[in-house]
Amino acid sequence: MSVKFEKETVRTTSSGGKEDLAHSVGEALTRGGGVNGYLAAYLKQLQSNPLRTKMLTSGSLSALQELLSSWLAHDKNKDGHYFTSRIPKMAIFGAFVSAPLGHVLISMLQRVFAGRTSLKAKILQILVSNLIISPIQNTVYLTSMAIIAGARTFHQVRATVKAGFMPVMKVSWITSPICLAFAQKFLPQETWVPFFNIVAFCIGTYINTHTKKKRLAALRRKYYDNRGTSQSGRPEDFDRRPGY
Repeated sequence: MSVKFEKETVRTTSSGGKEDLAHSVGEALTRGGGVNGYLAAYLKQLQSNPLRTKMLTSGSLSALQELLSSWLAHDKNKDGHYFTSRIPKMAIFGAFVSAPLGHVLISMLQRVFAGRTSLKAKILQILVSNLIISPIQNTVYLTSMAIIAGARTFHQVRATVKAGFMPVMKVSWITSPICLAFAQKFLPQETWVPFFNIVAFCIGTYINTHTKKKRLAALRRKYYDNRGTSQSGRPEDFDRRPGY
């Protein structure tokens, strides 16, 4: 009996280091939900400095979204790197355009429907969000993306907005009601901002990656179509034009 006990003791002691490490990692990963966790600290900043916190969040997520989309789509700059000139531009857009606009629009929506919890009010809130707020945000987003991509005339910007408006709105009309209904049912109002930031980041990354892949495919088709008239250059050269 004593031998068996000693073996068990040694086995427990030898695995203690791994258990401690696993416990530490698990504690770090789950700390966000605690009273003194990351989420609580973020929500505290969101209440005390709402606009500044939203600007920092939106700027960081916009830059990260562009970097991640470039990596997923294999869209590199002329030096072969994924960190393109669009990343700081996207950070500026997120911090100084998207965040203030969303702050004003969402604050107005929440004030209008404050204290109204009936089913009719919730449905009306979803309709207002999809028919008024989403079109404004998507129009500003497409306009900014056109300028970042190199559009310099009104006609270029209008063409970009016209081509992308309905596809983006269809995505909004599918995802926005589901997310808003989920937030209304399960989330306290102070957590709506981080929740919608995460949703927007995921959707934006998908759309941005899909757009980049389509653009690169079109440029490569153009290159191979023109090979009969020009034998110089490489497909990658078309991916590195100014504005991309």
